[in-house]
Amino acid sequence: MKHAILLACLALPTATAAQERQDLSIALDWTLNTNHVGLIVAQEQGLFEAAGLDVEILPYSDTASSALLAAGAADFAYMTSLGFMTARASGAEIVALWATMQHETGRLVYRNDAGITRPADLEGRTYAGFGSAWEDALISTMIASDGGNAEYDTVTLGTGAYEALATGRVDFTLEVATWEGVNSALLGREQSSFAYADYGVPDQQNGYIGTRTGYLAEHPDIVSRFMTAAQAGYAWAADHPDEAAAILIEAGDFPNPDLVRGSMQALVEGDYLVAADRPVGGIDAGRFARMARFLFDSGVLTGPGGEPLDWPGDVTGWIDQGWMAE
Repeated sequence: MKHAILLACLALPTATAAQERQDLSIALDWTLNTNHVGLIVAQEQGLFEAAGLDVEILPYSDTASSALLAAGAADFAYMTSLGFMTARASGAEIVALWATMQHETGRLVYRNDAGITRPADLEGRTYAGFGSAWEDALISTMIASDGGNAEYDTVTLGTGAYEALATGRVDFTLEVATWEGVNSALLGREQSSFAYADYGVPDQQNGYIGTRTGYLAEHPDIVSRFMTAAQAGYAWAADHPDEAAAILIEAGDFPNPDLVRGSMQALVEGDYLVAADRPVGGIDAGRFARMARFLFDSGVLTGPGGEPLDWPGDVTGWIDQGWMAE
């Protein structure tokens, strides 16, 4: 297995023998999970090393990865779409280089016995949430798109939302299909879901890897080597989900390894990691702009002090994929 991955390194940009290995770091957006699998594959199987890099994968902390990146505490960051766009809209000089998930992994989930058949049925129900403005914009859009009134009760429970839903204390919540959704299936929970994009919310990519604009300008070769090695790790993981899951399980601390294995299968079967019309990690500029516009128009993206922001008219400068081979 390791030999197969090392063969992929032959296509990677490498450091010359005279160059010292470059130290760099990447901050994670959450505790280690299958979203990060390509980074772990690249680390554990020598792709970063072959590219002349010594990469420190910083564990999740209470400080957002986008904030760590903007402050210079990390050279790269793995960020949610919302985390990246919020930071960039508020003036952080960071740029997206990559999108892991080629379409939305999130979904609205509800109990099968709740009498819910469409988003309009959520009117007057109780939502278990996580405390962000994004949630209300998303849910309200879905309900209104289906002809309902966006009036519902919210209790903020964080990750306790999933147990609350399972026990019937709330009517619906949001989950990541490739993680919480897999876990619910493993637990045998009788739940169904609505896709955001079916009800007025733009389909988005997610799982951005970015750097500071200044770092990219000063170190384009390092950025290219790091991103190309990461791309090879994710591409290999997509082609070898069982082996990639085993590598991730070995590298992390997972109480239920079946969740990791099931999540990798969900990522592959749902075509989340690979799109037919772009390379692994490729950002669709049109879809990126549509989601940014949705977040601006919904009042989710705000400036310093929560000031409302005007649509800038062009967000192409928020993305740079010049490192990616044609």
